[in-house]
Amino acid sequence: MSNSKKLITRRDMLKNTAALSATFAAGLSIPGNVFASEKKKSRKKAVENGRIKQILVSWPYMNFGEHWSLDQLCQAAVELGCEGIELVGPDEWPTMKEYGLQCGMSVNGMPDPPFEKGLNNPRYRDEVLEKTKRRIEECGEAGVPNVIAFTGFEYRDLDNPDAGTIPSDEGAQYTVDGLKELARYGERHDVTICVEHLNSRVEDDDNRGHPGYQGDDIDYCADIIREVGSSHVKLLFDIYHVQIMNGDIIARIHEYGTDLIGHVHTAGVPNRAELDDSQELFYPPIMQALLDIGYEGYVGQEFIPTRDPMEGLREAIALCDV
Repeated sequence: MSNSKKLITRRDMLKNTAALSATFAAGLSIPGNVFASEKKKSRKKAVENGRIKQILVSWPYMNFGEHWSLDQLCQAAVELGCEGIELVGPDEWPTMKEYGLQCGMSVNGMPDPPFEKGLNNPRYRDEVLEKTKRRIEECGEAGVPNVIAFTGFEYRDLDNPDAGTIPSDEGAQYTVDGLKELARYGERHDVTICVEHLNSRVEDDDNRGHPGYQGDDIDYCADIIREVGSSHVKLLFDIYHVQIMNGDIIARIHEYGTDLIGHVHTAGVPNRAELDDSQELFYPPIMQALLDIGYEGYVGQEFIPTRDPMEGLREAIALCDV
């Protein structure tokens, strides 16, 4: 079937975005602690429309690739036109403030990895509640809007594999009870607790997957949020993890709406890499779906860089800037 108008394919659009980004990304690696001021003036921000509030998740760019320092990450966020950084704690907030950046979401204060010991397990529940409550208070004082939370792993004792696993319904009830307790703190300090869904299918390779995580079904997590019934307890909708475990990204965004979705993360599928044409998701319509439901929260770029991180971020941010 012929047509005088040439259709623009997904690959064409990604290539065009990459080409445009490359034009501005030349020389954008960050070798030192600061950007050269004369180069800074000539660079164009990746964010132009600004309808999607984009921020950078700290760990992929500080722990992988060029291993940026916090200052370098802040400089990158400013350079790209992002509103802030997330998954950092109170010690990092003053540095971010110097750059005029917001902390979009705080870590919960649990030791790394924070997603193993969760609200689903009475063995660890008191510690999780104590640390998260303290962090909620700190977030409230500093104006940080969100703090992360996790269901936790399904194992009754992380140090004893023979101790058995927690049934999913039991884990859900413990999580609901814990979140209801945290919700009172969140409402008092105007801080939202965002429960993250994680995939358990991919082997635990550099945070690409989390076998054993109990909240690995997005509908399971959504039901928990509904049961809590607080405007200050919501879902961290991680597009990468949802695609691997459940799919139907756009349909689920419309199904859950802003009543459930409080925060969003991105990454390419598979491999949690850049948002380029090597992966299966096309992000512009996903971002448009968020706008369609009236989502006004943050979208955190959380891919693990496999090449120049500044170039990859510039491409991803431009792609999501619908």
